[in-house]
Amino acid sequence: MSGDSTASRIGQLVAEEHELRAREQADSSDTAALDEDRERLRAVEVELDRCWDLLRQRRALRDAGGDPDDAQARDAETVERYLQ
Repeated sequence: MSGDSTASRIGQLVAEEHELRAREQADSSDTAALDEDRERLRAVEVELDRCWDLLRQRRALRDAGGDPDDAQARDAETVERYLQ
């Protein structure tokens, strides 16, 4: 995925995250809808982490004189174990 498409995907995911958070507040009395929104929100958060990781890899490779296209998307399990 190119840097531009990764950044675009991040923008899409952030917009969905905001929508889900707003719906979470509106769905507070609908347990099933709330559970669905929370499940999707968690998936969006993981995908955002993966996209940010890929974007950082691309930038680091470029800054070090490497080819940003050599960056590889890491699996969710790897990215989610990073220390914050």
